[in-house]
Amino acid sequence: MDDLQGKHIVLGLTGGIACYKSAELCRGLVKEGATVQVVMTAAAEQFITAVTMQALSGRTVYTSQWDAREPNNMPHINLSREADAMLIAPCSADFIAKLVHGRADDLLSVMCLARPVDRVPLLVAPAMNREMWAHPATQRNLVQLSADGAQVLGVGSGFQACGETGDGRMLEPAQLLEDLVASFQPKVLKGKRVVVTAGPTFEALDPIRGITNHSSGKMGFAIARAAREAGADVTVVAGPVHLDTPRGVQRIDVKSARQMLDATMGAVPTADVFIATAAVADWRPATEADHKIKKDGSGDCPTIHFTENPDILHTVAQGERAKQGRLFCVGFAAESRDLAANAQAKRERKGIPLLVGNIGPTTFGKDDNEMLLVDASGVQPLARASKLSLARTLVQEIAKRIPA
Repeated sequence: MDDLQGKHIVLGLTGGIACYKSAELCRGLVKEGATVQVVMTAAAEQFITAVTMQALSGRTVYTSQWDAREPNNMPHINLSREADAMLIAPCSADFIAKLVHGRADDLLSVMCLARPVDRVPLLVAPAMNREMWAHPATQRNLVQLSADGAQVLGVGSGFQACGETGDGRMLEPAQLLEDLVASFQPKVLKGKRVVVTAGPTFEALDPIRGITNHSSGKMGFAIARAAREAGADVTVVAGPVHLDTPRGVQRIDVKSARQMLDATMGAVPTADVFIATAAVADWRPATEADHKIKKDGSGDCPTIHFTENPDILHTVAQGERAKQGRLFCVGFAAESRDLAANAQAKRERKGIPLLVGNIGPTTFGKDDNEMLLVDASGVQPLARASKLSLARTLVQEIAKRIPA
């Protein structure tokens, strides 16, 4: 994606075994297009070498306030002014306490204090033993750190190097990378609640078989991520897909269209935006057999009767909140031909302000897509791009259309 192209990131390492994850994080930042300046504390050097981080970042690592390479002997000023963001990963309990109290006794802590706070955000990825994490002093410091403007990225839970299990692990590099990318996205949906449906539905024929489609859920999950990046509180109602939940997104797993309708109706009463990307089956078997339907050797096929599934988008769009303009509804149309005509007809039939059309066979399961935005004023094509890029464009278009 090159989501960090042109960005200069200061990656700070403090003391902790989680420094081994920082190597992968550094590599990920570079792959996303960022230049990375690594700054390490003396404690960090006990866990990973500057040589390793230099090889991965392609830049000389800084460890001392008194580095002779700086003509003015002010690396804390020079390095912090160059940054677009500072990410401390791992950030130890000791370093969190330093930040809270404004202590500045090494290069990294001085840089955090000297950075221009209005344009260089500070992101902190804590890492420590579970008891240290739960200690009142640490929790008190984290509250103050957030109040001072730092973005505390939270921790993971699981097995720790000390042999104990619990909260306090540093988040995985991919999670930290996703959070950093999100921090640069415009917060055009800040304070809004968004509900997204994603993926296919599975309509059971018997306990073994059923009817579904080729939808992978990638577009819906990309939209959920983009909405969260834009500052929204996001819930994704997901059919049977094999995708990781985007950071910070609440996920509700369902199988059938009726289950998806129930979950959606439970989520939209407090939502501001509803985006129906799911490829919901139009029909389901009228009855579900209690046991597997087997061949009987006669060569005859069983007769299957179908009944129409509920129309989730239409149901939501005809609700009072949508009619009052308090819930902005967006639909998706996956067609196999005549996209513009079919999409325009579907938008009018559903009674929604915005519909996104695409050709299903060219996008199902893929990481890219091309789409049409259809509203009352006409059709706007969006050229083929990654699904996340298109999702961000769609989020911007939605933000233009909803009340502030």
